Amino acid sequence: MELNADFAKRVVMHGDEIDWIDSPIPGIARRMLDRIGDEVARATTIVRYDPQSSFSPHVHTGGEEFIVLDGVFQDEHGDFPVGSYIRNPPQSQHTPSSKPGCTILVKLWQFDPDDRTQVNIDTTDHQPVPDATREGVSVIPLFKDARETVRIEQWEAGADVEIDTDGGAEIFVLDGGFTEQGDHLRHHSWLRIPIGGSVSAKANDDGTRVWIKSGHLRYIDPSSTALV
Repeated sequence: MELNADFAKRVVMHGDEIDWIDSPIPGIARRMLDRIGDEVARATTIVRYDPQSSFSPHVHTGGEEFIVLDGVFQDEHGDFPVGSYIRNPPQSQHTPSSKPGCTILVKLWQFDPDDRTQVNIDTTDHQPVPDATREGVSVIPLFKDARETVRIEQWEAGADVEIDTDGGAEIFVLDGGFTEQGDHLRHHSWLRIPIGGSVSAKANDDGTRVWIKSGHLRYIDPSSTALV
């Protein structure tokens, strides 16, 4: 399966316009944003766990990165409430479940194969820090290495926001919304900007909170869509 597999193109997807597709595991459904592969895939997905649902034990050969959008995600390592940001590097393993139910944004098979950095951040415990270079923008840093930067940004009401997307970027709306190049992005909308692209956004009148990953698309080989 290939969905939004051309990384040279700008892509906008609105979560509330995407049908839920049942996974092979009962009680777990997906809204697919991009995907290359079948059940084992390089993928960006909104995943919904029904109450009392659980996934089979598995190893993350290509790594897993997710943020909890609502509810409580659980595994043998703990309970992860809404706002939790987790990076499970290649070769990590767990048995996901959710007694109360939850929804997560998850990215699979997008790590440096040698990465072994585990990250567990409850973003609700962190106050955004004002960005001295961009008026109306505050930031919660989540992860940074030589390949990518991951963060949450809070944009004040009506703020005009520029984002460095030289190495490509993905922006997912957690709260509020914004306009960019004539598109209005809202709760759970996703924007992917190709290498060399740019973002000039305007926050909604009630402000905006977004999850941003940038720099990582320069490590995609367009001829094979594999990490290099």
